[in-house]
Amino acid sequence: MKVSELKARAPVPEIELEIVSKGEIRKWASDSGEGTVCNCAGKDKTGEVSVSLWNADCDKVEEGDKIKITNGWVNEYRGQLQLSAGKKGSLEVLK
Repeated sequence: MKVSELKARAPVPEIELEIVSKGEIRKWASDSGEGTVCNCAGKDKTGEVSVSLWNADCDKVEEGDKIKITNGWVNEYRGQLQLSAGKKGSLEVLK
């Protein structure tokens, strides 16, 4: 899948991106638990998308890394698409 094909509230079977920027890691807490989250920007040849990293994935990814998200999910926040591995997906840093 490519960035240009992403749609809000839709599954992402597989996508490969280059991380072009990484924001600050923040703590979160809710009734369902707590952890860390970090927002990044990822791009491919067709465009750029916001990528949300959760918990252990925050420490795995650095700017310049190429990543693959399998069984991910796209949400929309304030009109911007946000891609993440979600609860059932996985994120892999490619070598």
